[in-house]
Amino acid sequence: MLLRGLTWLVLFQLFGTGLNVLILPMIPGPIIGLVLLLAFLLVRGEVGEPISVAATSLLRYLPLLLVPPAVGVMVYSRQLLADFWPLAGALMLSLLGSFLFAGWLMQKLIDRQRGRKEAGDA
Repeated sequence: MLLRGLTWLVLFQLFGTGLNVLILPMIPGPIIGLVLLLAFLLVRGEVGEPISVAATSLLRYLPLLLVPPAVGVMVYSRQLLADFWPLAGALMLSLLGSFLFAGWLMQKLIDRQRGRKEAGDA
């Protein structure tokens, strides 16, 4: 079961990488593969047991992906401190932009849901 799920995940990453090389070089292949997997699961309507088992087993190792960035922060701390204010400004601007976008998107989704309810009640 685990092997079948991992095979599906790797195949979608492979398809994404193929599309990256052939058509969309500006978007990373694994991201394209994730979008393809999402579209596949939306069309299918459910997450099958093999994919669920594979994803659950991979989630156990997710914290290991945070080790290299933490080491990079420790190794390059002197350079990061030298550029502290530009980095802090960029982080604040991106945080503000993310908040504004998330709020705008949430309001659009609330309005859309309200419109659906009103159309269903009428």
